[in-house]
Amino acid sequence: MQALSGLGKTERKRLTELIRHTKGTISVSEAAETLQVSSSDAAKMLARWATKGWLSRVRRGLYVPVPIESRISDVPLEDPWIIAERLFSPGYIGGWSAAEYWGLTEQIFRSVVVMTTRKPRDRTPVIKNTKFIIHTVQEKALFGLKPIWRGQVKVPVSDPARTVIDMISDPGLGGGIRPTADVLLNYLKSEFRNLDLFIDYAKRLGNGAVFKRLGFLIEHLAPEEKAFLPACRSELTKGNAKLDPALPAEKLVSKWRLWVPQKWEKGSD
Repeated sequence: MQALSGLGKTERKRLTELIRHTKGTISVSEAAETLQVSSSDAAKMLARWATKGWLSRVRRGLYVPVPIESRISDVPLEDPWIIAERLFSPGYIGGWSAAEYWGLTEQIFRSVVVMTTRKPRDRTPVIKNTKFIIHTVQEKALFGLKPIWRGQVKVPVSDPARTVIDMISDPGLGGGIRPTADVLLNYLKSEFRNLDLFIDYAKRLGNGAVFKRLGFLIEHLAPEEKAFLPACRSELTKGNAKLDPALPAEKLVSKWRLWVPQKWEKGSD
């Protein structure tokens, strides 16, 4: 736990200028360019300011300013989304984090879901007490996104339809099939509801399990939404999928080519 210590007049001026010209995070290269010093000198400055408690190190060569009202430098991330954009771009905030943002779930999740084209070794890094859940996607899957301003930084977030499609494609992104189903139902009742866009996203994603799960969930939980069913039936692929790959599935619903847990048996063949 690093206590804050004083800065000289020149150091304070330099640090103020650096914070003014950066957006939430500060890298060695940005510091070198802004302060017109060598990369080596910039790295030493940032390390010194971190030691004095005015910056907090996120990873090697990357820092965040410590809020002026803080008495210590070991503080939680002020906005984890900005760090996600900096560390894992190109990509977007998705899954339950996006669902929370759009008001499609009342659950509170402590970790941040990040979808990225990168392939990091650590899929669950903890940075300044914030846990990130990292999922790799193909570049062609970077669609259905909305840029959201977080301070001075634009962070891509999956729009409501894409958020739900991602969660149906991988129920783990929603915390499991039950909370994913709740998010789907909330989407259908929300101002964001758009049948054509929803089906278009599902087709573009190219995961045949989406239509199997979607058809089953609609028929099982929201039969009044039968307008979705013809599109789901027309897009069924060969083979059987599981309603939730993380759960045992004892019953095959042949209509939707879907294995479901026994407790979801109602309405199955």
